[in-house]
Amino acid sequence: MLQRGLAFVRRLGLPERLLAVLLLVALVDFAANTLLFESANSFELRRDDAERIAENLLLASRAVERVAPEARPQVTKALSTSRFTLEWIPSSRRYRGPVGLAKLREQVVEFEPDLVRSDLELHLDEVPGRGNIGGSMLLADSSVLKFHTHANAAWKLTAGRLASMILPTLLLILLAWVLLRAALGPLRSVIGATHEFGSGPPRLVPERGPDEMRQLIRAMNAMQERIHQSLKDRTQTMLAIGHDLKTPLARMRLRLDDDRLAPDMREGMSRDIDEMRMLIESIQAYVDTGGEAIPTERIDVAVMAQTLVDTQADHGADATYEGASHAVVRARPVQIRRALSNLIENALHYGGNVRVYLRKDGDGVEIVVEDDGPGIPEERIADAMQPFVRLDSARARDTAGMGLGLPIVQRAVRMENGTIDLRNRAEGGLRATVRLPLASSS
Repeated sequence: MLQRGLAFVRRLGLPERLLAVLLLVALVDFAANTLLFESANSFELRRDDAERIAENLLLASRAVERVAPEARPQVTKALSTSRFTLEWIPSSRRYRGPVGLAKLREQVVEFEPDLVRSDLELHLDEVPGRGNIGGSMLLADSSVLKFHTHANAAWKLTAGRLASMILPTLLLILLAWVLLRAALGPLRSVIGATHEFGSGPPRLVPERGPDEMRQLIRAMNAMQERIHQSLKDRTQTMLAIGHDLKTPLARMRLRLDDDRLAPDMREGMSRDIDEMRMLIESIQAYVDTGGEAIPTERIDVAVMAQTLVDTQADHGADATYEGASHAVVRARPVQIRRALSNLIENALHYGGNVRVYLRKDGDGVEIVVEDDGPGIPEERIADAMQPFVRLDSARARDTAGMGLGLPIVQRAVRMENGTIDLRNRAEGGLRATVRLPLASSS
């Protein structure tokens, strides 16, 4: 039975849950007020307190009735004390408090039966600081004598009244908090899943919460599947095209050995074939997401960077390395090597030289690759990170590539929870800063 009840609650939508909260608060308010009224109706004071109230009322009413109406305000003020205050009202209109004290009235009248003729009324006082019991009585000329007094035992009724006012509000706040937590729990899962869109296999979110939230999660999971399938189809198509193009390129390379070809024609065709192969490899490197399935491992990125720089220097390039000799990170070696290689080759191609600095910074390692080239216009630095965007004017073909070098670097670095920052140097040239988290010592 309990499980059925919980299943029914889970099926409720947000409007139904809000209505249930309001109904529960109304029931709590009704129960608290009912309990308060019953307590007030049966409330009695200690004998000495009830007798004191009866005597004070009888004496005060007789004293006020014996003076002229214009003097009665001064008389009631003179008769008032810190624990028993009086006020005379010429009109016969009376205020009767919402919480009447019927049993206490009977108790007071029992001590002074003459008060029966005055239509004595007692209620729980609502005026802070003037007492906790109030009331009024009619004088012989139909004017009203109001009073407020303190009674030690009446604090229970006062506390009950405060509880009847505060408890529903507290309950509403508590239930609203529980409802919001229950509604935002699945929503947080949805928000977390949206950050992973397109970055790997879909992470399906469990269907929890109200009907509206479950419908949203169901639609989002279906959208994840469609996006992942679309990206997968695109990747497979591009990889298949690249693979199929390599075969005719290889045949064209073999045909270059034909002696009937002029040397200048053979050289031009060889350059075109090399460029086409490079373009195909760039596209495959950019769209290939298989690297995400490769587990990370501990690699010494300092040794890797220094090896890449030394290789370029051995081929006559102006390349230098400076910094830590060891810096271990947890990453995928192929992707990081490709990213660093692209940065170094870009610096050599566009700047003519490259300087690589590596330093440890807190829980991360910074790899800085800079050159003395022309840099990138400030307004186009963001464009440089976009795929298939070439910054050379009119897309001149005297520069190799398809604008995928930096996007490949950015993708590889982000895959390892790192960051890359491109900035122009004040003294000229471009500086690329890659930050990767250091591997833990465990």
